[in-house]
Amino acid sequence: MFFSSLHAQQRLLSHLDWLEAEAIHILREVAGQCGNPALLFSGGKDSICLLRLAEKAFRPGRFPFPLLHIDTGHNYPEVIGFRDRTAAELGERLLVRSVEDSMRRGTVVLKHADESRNKHQSVTLLEAIEEFGFDCCIGGARRDEEKARAKERIMSFRDEFGQWDPKNQRPELWDLYNARSHKGENIRAFPISNWTELDVWQYIEREKLELPSIYFAHQRPVVKRNGAITPITHLTPAKPDEEVINLQVRFRTVGDITCTAPVESDADTIEKIIAETATTTVTERGATRLDDQASEAAMEQRKKEGYF
Repeated sequence: MFFSSLHAQQRLLSHLDWLEAEAIHILREVAGQCGNPALLFSGGKDSICLLRLAEKAFRPGRFPFPLLHIDTGHNYPEVIGFRDRTAAELGERLLVRSVEDSMRRGTVVLKHADESRNKHQSVTLLEAIEEFGFDCCIGGARRDEEKARAKERIMSFRDEFGQWDPKNQRPELWDLYNARSHKGENIRAFPISNWTELDVWQYIEREKLELPSIYFAHQRPVVKRNGAITPITHLTPAKPDEEVINLQVRFRTVGDITCTAPVESDADTIEKIIAETATTTVTERGATRLDDQASEAAMEQRKKEGYF
């Protein structure tokens, strides 16, 4: 029994070795149980770790799944460029579906031109799942990010409407995972669910993984708005009564420009980021994701509607 032997050797493995072995096991379970999975790859740090884990799980062969990105059309260009370059270097198939495509089809209708497209990714993701017939989507969500994600299973079942019911989840006793589903249903698999933000950064350091430049401290024009630092871009301009200042900031998480805020930081190396992360008292999404601050249940509601 592969995983039983891992339990027996747990004390002999380092913390990162153990997390890596668990994640590789989960990826291989997905490949073995699912007929047509996809790996969600945005160019962010968590999905970059997933790519390295997939390499260790399946090389020298090709990945048994394509890479899939649901693009709002409002992502940071540094991240999109990194996404395309990384997929090309790996030689893996990258599928991109855009919220803008859903808007043209009329399946996404914004309340106003300035509304964030982030929550509407759910619609585009469900359309991509139907288009390609995916029965599992592998994501880089972690339980330490947000309380709705903290109660989600590693193999998270979604019904034929793509919805997540937190009261109807499968047991995962003794690290046994059930990724089977009926036609039309879907599994969301989270191999690094048990990792923390600090684990991710330590793994990046150990594996010498490349990252988009905005994860590191840099000068950027910003305003202080509603308790958060808002970057000044063509999508998020300063209001007439706001003072634009240049701050040294970095992004702890990356996503749609309209709802992703940086934090003030001088951490311009991975070593400094690890030291900073070890002492922070605010979760990365709590500090930087403006969409999660809309209400206490914002993330859980989006997940019930089909979000990642």
